[in-house]
Amino acid sequence: MKLRILLSSVIALASLTLFAEAEPLAVGAPAPDISSIDQDGKPVNFKDVYAKGPTLVYFYPKADTPGCTKEGCSIRDSWDDLKKAGIQVLGVSEDPASAQKAFAAKYNFPHTLIADADGKVAAAFQVDMKGKVAMRQSFLVKDGKIAWNMLKASTDTQAKDVLKAYGDLGKK
Repeated sequence: MKLRILLSSVIALASLTLFAEAEPLAVGAPAPDISSIDQDGKPVNFKDVYAKGPTLVYFYPKADTPGCTKEGCSIRDSWDDLKKAGIQVLGVSEDPASAQKAFAAKYNFPHTLIADADGKVAAAFQVDMKGKVAMRQSFLVKDGKIAWNMLKASTDTQAKDVLKAYGDLGKK
């Protein structure tokens, strides 16, 4: 009987950790100095990207799924406005580089997709996870710090939300 109760408790605790929500990086926190590979298998050092200007780092659950496609297409369709604002974009999911490359090619994404197969980038940003899948969250990095975050990022209006947030930063 005691073993059954102990086993039930362990299983309940383990299942809670599968859906645990971390506390994502807050505005003002230093942006993670992390590296991974892009859709072409080339190394990307995030710190080097941040040094070139404001950077949107957005996390999505899975390449080539409906919501993630809408989100990526929102960025693609507003690419000229994002570039005019000087915003660089890194899209991150735990898909392998080959899936990221196919996703970017299929929808003509002009921005870099990061293959976070080991989940280290998501962990560095403290992104909420559902099992092994990153939840849809976005971070705008400016001057090496998190300048804005959206912890339940939109799909259709991702680019507009980022542009508005970036414009609001200039008013502060």
